Amino acid sequence: MIRPFLPLILLLTPVLGMAQRQVRIIDPVILDIVPDVRKTKGAEAGLAAAGVITEQRDLVLQYGDRAYWPEGIRNDSARAANQPYIRNYTAFRVCTYPLDSVPMAVVMVPAPDNIHMPEEMRPLADFYLVLPEKTLEDVNSSKQRPTISRGPRWKNLPVAQIVKTDDLYASYDLGSDSIGIKELLSHGLSQAEVDAVVFRSHEANWPAGINTFDRRYPRIKDFKKYKAFVGAKWDDKVLLIIPAEKNRGMATVMRPYVDLYFVYAASAVEVKGKKKR
Repeated sequence: MIRPFLPLILLLTPVLGMAQRQVRIIDPVILDIVPDVRKTKGAEAGLAAAGVITEQRDLVLQYGDRAYWPEGIRNDSARAANQPYIRNYTAFRVCTYPLDSVPMAVVMVPAPDNIHMPEEMRPLADFYLVLPEKTLEDVNSSKQRPTISRGPRWKNLPVAQIVKTDDLYASYDLGSDSIGIKELLSHGLSQAEVDAVVFRSHEANWPAGINTFDRRYPRIKDFKKYKAFVGAKWDDKVLLIIPAEKNRGMATVMRPYVDLYFVYAASAVEVKGKKKR
């Protein structure tokens, strides 16, 4: 039975200062038994009591599903093989709450902070876990937890068709393009949304079948099949949003399970107009 909401708030109050702290998972075996965040008793109430707004709570619940875990920890055999490396994940507390008197923590594993992980353990999107506090230890670090964001919205943006599939800036460092970043911000994107775009617009953070030139080249013509939306245009470039929701029919090795972003030459893209509701 979930404890009354008011005591939950009172118990959370003294530990809110810990919410931003970086932590390390010291008991990797715990991942064998933790349920999805949505199915963990008290997690949603704990997030609410910690002041996490509704939109962000929804993202934590969505990306707290095992389906969004990296391939290298998603099933028992992969997890067993990679168990020694789980301690190397960079993670942050989002909040803490009691579950039948056991202190629990909602933990964020941010994608951009974990590019040092082996390829199969590297998340493409931030994912979330609920873990007992005793399986975590604080890390002495000045890093702050990133803002919770799924990236920019794409509905009602202009529809795009990729017509010259080769004109792709696959390894483009969008983060160092001040004009491109300024354009994204001018569209009303938050810094967290910009960070998501920068991270997932580089080939290293794309699905396994397209994340290197050698893997991508045999499939490059199939990029025409991606359903894309124009996120921004600057200089001779265009940012395309490739929503996971709209591209479930792509081949498995090309299929995004989170929204992806491609930087293309503007001449390689044909803009179709606004998306129809």
